[in-house]
Amino acid sequence: MLGKFIVFEGGEGAGKTTQLNLVNEWLSWSGWTNRIKAHIQGDYSPVLTTREPGGTILGKGIRKLLLDVTATGNEAIDERAELLLFAADRAQHVSSCLLPHLQHGSLVLCDRYTDSTIAYQGYGRALDLTLIHQLNQIATQGLESDLTFWLDIDAESGLARTHNREQDPEIESDRMEANEISFHQRLRQGFTDLSRQYAERIVRIEAQQPNTVVAQQIQESFEPYLQKWYP
Repeated sequence: MLGKFIVFEGGEGAGKTTQLNLVNEWLSWSGWTNRIKAHIQGDYSPVLTTREPGGTILGKGIRKLLLDVTATGNEAIDERAELLLFAADRAQHVSSCLLPHLQHGSLVLCDRYTDSTIAYQGYGRALDLTLIHQLNQIATQGLESDLTFWLDIDAESGLARTHNREQDPEIESDRMEANEISFHQRLRQGFTDLSRQYAERIVRIEAQQPNTVVAQQIQESFEPYLQKWYP
């Protein structure tokens, strides 16, 4: 695989999307994007930003079903159906987006990946972890991140941030955010356990701090990897 796969993970209100976008901007103005261009084969972007769910046309429809509280009317989504929808989104995302870009040398920045499914559906929903690992393996074709930034924030503070966002009429309510506090505490424990189990690829970032401080810490953690990958 010529490219590198970087994932941003965390609970609700951790600031993943904000930090992913800041990293994308930093790669450009710091000159790393130009270095990455030298490794690209074919007509592919040196840096790709994407997300799960919703990183493909099919995925956008799945994302609406999963996260939009109005998408299914009064019908609740079964927990196993939810898990399978995430797996379907991932399978499409990997095959039609992630693998082609990585095979041609792109550096891919992705908002959520397999760790979120383990944390949310495994720890939060208490679904069988063995089943989740099997589904992830099928959906990903074995693709793992080269580096994962886990933006860690306590459940109460993260949800307080999401509640502040809800004051913006342009931001839609999120079905995941509506879960009880114990759900969010369990999924944070999931990310904690994953960071210990996969310490070689997961970097914990204290996300309680101001965005500028968080961004600086991510850049400082990211730079040695970039130096190794693009000398």
